[in-house]
Amino acid sequence: MGLYRIYIDEVGNHDLSHTDDPNHRFLSLTGVILESKYTYQVLIPEMDAIKRKYFQTDPDVPVIFHRSDMINHRPPFSCLNDLTIEQQFNRDILDALAGWNYLVITVAIDKKEHLNKYAVWHYHPYHYCLSVLLERFVLFLYYKNNLGDVMVETRGGKEDEKLKSSFTRLYEQGTDHIASDLWQRTLTSRELKVKPKTANIAGLQLADLIAHPSRREILIEHQMVIDQRNIFGDQISAILRQSKYYRSGNGQIEGYGKKLLP
Repeated sequence: MGLYRIYIDEVGNHDLSHTDDPNHRFLSLTGVILESKYTYQVLIPEMDAIKRKYFQTDPDVPVIFHRSDMINHRPPFSCLNDLTIEQQFNRDILDALAGWNYLVITVAIDKKEHLNKYAVWHYHPYHYCLSVLLERFVLFLYYKNNLGDVMVETRGGKEDEKLKSSFTRLYEQGTDHIASDLWQRTLTSRELKVKPKTANIAGLQLADLIAHPSRREILIEHQMVIDQRNIFGDQISAILRQSKYYRSGNGQIEGYGKKLLP
């Protein structure tokens, strides 16, 4: 029996008032499932080694991998303005993403369609995605005879409290698809772990690196957006498709490692 943690990253926002705007129409949650011992023994030291190789590090001000800062070469990633360094760094990141041992589940929601479908009762989009994502995590734990817990990046103040309450409700009441006793048998805590980006959590940083490429792939596959650019994130998506997405017993990704709502 192993101990696993799922680290969850959000792309987009839960606002339901601007769903006609393509830039605000979609929300996704990406969860990265990691075995806890592997995280300490492999992921953390190898991620730290990449940081030390390319960026000035301070033990009191750690470098935090954050996709937006990296692609825009904002400090401490300014050295990536050098094309040669950027290409070397990208190769190291792709090699690491391919080599590390983790599973990925991404749940995306079309908030406009969500509003149209539920004209009276609106399930909070973030909480809806979270419940669908965690149903799959609970089943992963159950079928593999493992235990686990859940960590997200802080969203601030009242949002964190609402999220913790939503998680506790899932733990105590279950969902229409998975009864509460299965949640309680597989999850080690009724408390959601919430950490800030500055806490330098390797699992949250890994989720941050892959969340946007995964969401983009889902939206393109379902023809929700048209984007024919050839970008670095496509290489990340290819790695996820090859070996990282959570799958059914016969290898199916759709509905397991990738899910579009509603």
